[in-house]
Amino acid sequence: MQTKFTEEQLADPATERSNEILRSCLHCGFCTATCPTYKVLGDELDSPRGRIYLIKEMLENSRVPNEKTVKHIDRCLSCFSCMSTCPSGVHYMHLLDHAREYVEQRYKRRWDDKALRWLLARILPYPERFRLVLLSAKLARPLRKFIPDARLRAMLEMVPDRIPAPSANDRPQTFPAERTRRSRVALLTGCAQRALNTDINDATIRLLRRHGCEVVVVKGVGCCGALTHHMGKTRESHTMAAANVRALMAEIRGDGLDAIVINTSGCGTTVKDYGHMLRNDELAEDAARVAALAKDITEVMSDLGLQDASHAEPLRVAYHAACSLQHGQQVRSAPKELLKAAGFVVVEPRDSHICCGSAGTYNLMQPAISHELKTRKVSTLEATHSQVISTGNIGCMMQIGSATEIPVVHTVELLDWATGGPRPLNLAQAVARG
Repeated sequence: MQTKFTEEQLADPATERSNEILRSCLHCGFCTATCPTYKVLGDELDSPRGRIYLIKEMLENSRVPNEKTVKHIDRCLSCFSCMSTCPSGVHYMHLLDHAREYVEQRYKRRWDDKALRWLLARILPYPERFRLVLLSAKLARPLRKFIPDARLRAMLEMVPDRIPAPSANDRPQTFPAERTRRSRVALLTGCAQRALNTDINDATIRLLRRHGCEVVVVKGVGCCGALTHHMGKTRESHTMAAANVRALMAEIRGDGLDAIVINTSGCGTTVKDYGHMLRNDELAEDAARVAALAKDITEVMSDLGLQDASHAEPLRVAYHAACSLQHGQQVRSAPKELLKAAGFVVVEPRDSHICCGSAGTYNLMQPAISHELKTRKVSTLEATHSQVISTGNIGCMMQIGSATEIPVVHTVELLDWATGGPRPLNLAQAVARG
């Protein structure tokens, strides 16, 4: 794609990077075949190719974004299926990040939209605040039909029936390996996940310790910054990222780390991109080092090798590949191979590359499109006639679990169960219901 940026515009590192990405696009349209919003809406401007044209025109002309451009950028899920499909290697993620930052800085949103985004950024990255809001929202949930704003209704509908108490395992501490120590790893405990489902981190710690890992929950590590980053709030997201880099580097320079383990794939995609996010920061070298150590829990377990996996039942498991894992991190085979090694019968739904519609805060900000994608995804998952659904991202678990009676569990919970841990709670409750 030909671009016409001026030398003055290209002096900005973000614009320079966007120019590189735009020039790599061949207009081929392969991305439209795998774009969820294009499949739902059928509008070229709701495809990656269409958005690329809009972003190019906006950036080249240094203009204030108009409502049309913002609407189509906001509708993007950030699933990055297009990046898996693109034959030219267009790094759409970095281009979209720049576009969202540009919009955030220059576009005047409606007061209610602005207020909602501000609230989400002030609540979701902070587990204690989020838990309090969930408890309050649970009381208000019976009144959701009377709320005119579809986004607020969607928020109330997503509140789980069970809101767990804080887990002591999420506090900064070190868990020794149960056997001869093979590795020393840091576990990122997440933010929203700590309020929504504490079983995931508990299962991860048990599984890693059982396989010879000393597990460290590092003091000073908080939200990875993904949520604010995807809203275009770059200063906030980079502040969070920088704090995490400093805390993790202190641990690396101290007793050392062999890996930084992440069990929420949306967070993993962001942490693995810290080197790019902070490339112009004084922490650039440290950020790149942290990013290089970041691994999804299934990558770590593939390296370690699953041991003594004979404790679970040979259930039929439908594996839902979270977009941030299969497209954002290009981790595809590891989760399925581990589940098979654990003795489960693993099946995949039709169109497994298509997003379930969760996408961070997307199901709250774009409820209509999200609901349609959820309906389609649940239909394909139920068509597998499986006994349990497994995935590696809390957002997908909440999204899919809200629309099916099939128990939805994190992949790590099944691996933990298979190697001597407890039966996953969602699965146990489903069995109890009969």
